[in-house]
Amino acid sequence: MSFRLNENFNNSIPFLKGYKHLKIPIVDNAGNPVWPEMFPHEKIQDLERIVGPRHFSAQMMLEYIAEEKAYLDPGALNFYTEDFEQHNAHIGEHIITGVSFYWDPSFGMRKSDGSVCALIYRDDKNKLAFIHDVVYMVIPDEDIQPLTTQCEYVLNFMQKHQINRIGIEINGIGNALPEILRRIADSKQMNINITQIANHIKRILNAVEPMLTTGRLFARNTIQQTMLLSEMLAWSPIGSSEHDDGLDAIAGALAMTPIPIRPLTNHIGLIKANTEFNI
Repeated sequence: MSFRLNENFNNSIPFLKGYKHLKIPIVDNAGNPVWPEMFPHEKIQDLERIVGPRHFSAQMMLEYIAEEKAYLDPGALNFYTEDFEQHNAHIGEHIITGVSFYWDPSFGMRKSDGSVCALIYRDDKNKLAFIHDVVYMVIPDEDIQPLTTQCEYVLNFMQKHQINRIGIEINGIGNALPEILRRIADSKQMNINITQIANHIKRILNAVEPMLTTGRLFARNTIQQTMLLSEMLAWSPIGSSEHDDGLDAIAGALAMTPIPIRPLTNHIGLIKANTEFNI
């Protein structure tokens, strides 16, 4: 099959020649909303708080900031010392509405990539996330069943925190883990739910960076004893860091749909009916 180009077609003419380029940022040079009926000041502030300054600049102000300029500042973490109070579903003064648990696996040997689990609590009303526990599992090199050993450890961790759902990254060796985890869970008479998740190359950039830059990411003070803070300092969106396994686990947990959490104790008051009425 052959095609004949229109002789009148001049491919040297730029596409959309003669059209004007119109850019209207959501806020004008004086800081006033350009569409106050739809986007008043309060709504604009909420948008920036949710998406972060880099996304807000690109999407709302029409000023693109290259991904290469993104970074993770550990100083932007809000550290806390409180434990999760299961009975009233609180961490300190914050009401916890959900929890997610994610495993970014590897063989866990000393010279291999890190095998990391991350537990994150959520305050969905205020759009906050709490990195409550991060575990870097290191398995002895002589262990002939490193995946089984890790599954045992992960299930013990789940029992400790009373959670029954886990997200597992299935890239690489992760494909084998759900079956092993279910087999061991059955032997322990544990009922667990496994979500298999494929890794996304920009997951850290899209999940962690907006939460961190908007001040909505909290971390328990024990996290400072792990490698996570050094991973944040070394991280770059162009992939220059060799170790980002903890960040991958955090990003995976943030991207998961959390398990809803409700207080275990609800104080129900007596209801007195109004009986003073006429028929």
